[in-house]
Amino acid sequence: MDLNKAQIIGRITQDLELKQTPNGQNVMSFSIATNRNWTDSSWMKQEQVEFHNVVLWGKLAEIADKYLNKWSKLFIEWRLQTRSWEAQDGTKRYKTEIVWENMIMLDSKTDSESLSSKSWTNNSAAVKKSSPKAEEEISIEDIPF
Repeated sequence: MDLNKAQIIGRITQDLELKQTPNGQNVMSFSIATNRNWTDSSWMKQEQVEFHNVVLWGKLAEIADKYLNKWSKLFIEWRLQTRSWEAQDGTKRYKTEIVWENMIMLDSKTDSESLSSKSWTNNSAAVKKSSPKAEEEISIEDIPF
C-alpha cells in the first residue's frame, strides 16, 4: 500500500481568484504560509516560514472563493502532485503542488456564521459537516451556499 498524504495549518498569502479551465471546470490556486518557531542554542527565538502551492478543484474552489480571503487560516489534508509543461523557450518545466483533499476553515470572511467546525472533502458526491456530537453526511444539494 502506498500513501501520499500530508496535513498543514497555515494562512493564505494572496488574494484569491476563481478561474475556469477551457472545459469549464472551476479551479483556484494560491499559496499557504506555515511558520516554525524554535529557540536556538544561544536562546534566541527563531522563525522559519514555508510557502506551499495549493490547488482546489470543482465545488471546493467555489466554496473557497465565497468564504476565504487573504490571511484566512486553514487546516488542509492534501497529496503532492507534480505537473510538467513545455515553456515558450522549449525547456521542460515542473511544478509540485498540493492538491487539496480535505479542508477545515479555521476562520472565514463572514462573521454571521462560524465555519470553524465545518469541513469539506474533495468528494463531489458528498460534503461532510463536522460537529462535536456526531458526524453526518449530507449531499452537495443540501448546502445553502
